[in-house]
Amino acid sequence: MRYQKCHQTRINFVVFLAFIFLGQSVAQETDLSEARITEALGQAYENYKDVKEGENASYIKELATVDPNIFGIALVTTEGTIYTKGDIDSMVSIQSVSKVFTLAKVIEESGPNLIEDKIGVDATGEVFNSIEAVERMRGKEINPMVNPGAIAATSLIKGSDGEAKWKNILQVHSDFAGRQLEVNEPVYISEANDNLRNQAIAHLLLAYGRMYFDPVISTDVYTRQCAINVSAKDLGVMAATLANGGFNPVTKKKVVSPETVQYTLAVMATAGLYDDAGIWLYNSGVPAKSGVGGGLLAVVPGKFGIAVVSPPLDKAGNSVKAQLVIRYVIGKLKVNPYYIEPKK
Repeated sequence: MRYQKCHQTRINFVVFLAFIFLGQSVAQETDLSEARITEALGQAYENYKDVKEGENASYIKELATVDPNIFGIALVTTEGTIYTKGDIDSMVSIQSVSKVFTLAKVIEESGPNLIEDKIGVDATGEVFNSIEAVERMRGKEINPMVNPGAIAATSLIKGSDGEAKWKNILQVHSDFAGRQLEVNEPVYISEANDNLRNQAIAHLLLAYGRMYFDPVISTDVYTRQCAINVSAKDLGVMAATLANGGFNPVTKKKVVSPETVQYTLAVMATAGLYDDAGIWLYNSGVPAKSGVGGGLLAVVPGKFGIAVVSPPLDKAGNSVKAQLVIRYVIGKLKVNPYYIEPKK
């Protein structure tokens, strides 16, 4: 079953890339007018605001206390127009959504081959914090969108020491968001006091020669990275920067190159929603990334980024409401790259 799941993920990935890279030449005319977007967000909000499924993450103590009623949607176009609905000001910790932007920085600094050679880009088919996947593959093919690969990616960030690496990571996240972001210190402390599993993963990677900086420091920097505070609006701008080829459409600042975005989105497609990434891709057709803080962002290349914050999660660790909202909006606006209107 494990082999079949991974094999199917690779097939989906190849097909997905074909649509993304050829999409510009076969794209359908899509109505992304202000009225259509506003209507879609409004309907999505009304449809799902009363959903009670899911629970806050509890293995990180501070996350269990976050208000489960936070519910905000932000859609940001590649022209820089921001559309919002609901609570877009409340902050949550970014958690695993941060993996996207650290990965992008490593690719920008050192090139895409480094990631493929030193981490891997195939989906593991396991849960996000699996140690079994590391042991089975001897530290290879661990994917930057799950914890082992993400910790390895953090260890690859340029910087002579932990503090330099951390400043580099915080800056790239801030550049993607278009404002200076900060760490949620209570969440960081809570995670740092209870991250023995991630420490074990880092040391196991070191044993297999797949950790590229001090494992203790790398795990600490990764933990702090996951505690960066963001709102739905922040995540929407970050997603839109990816949708716009690495150029922040709000601040007009180049953050990373289009080539970096190309590779980053591909990895998001393989494992952005952990072991449910295939289900997500099947229903939405676009790369996305979730975090156990309740944030989820998705990228419609060349058109817009969309993000939702809602802390209650499903069993795979993905926001229940966020998945429902984004899938609805993508369907309503007909921007799934697999959806093709026949020529008559």
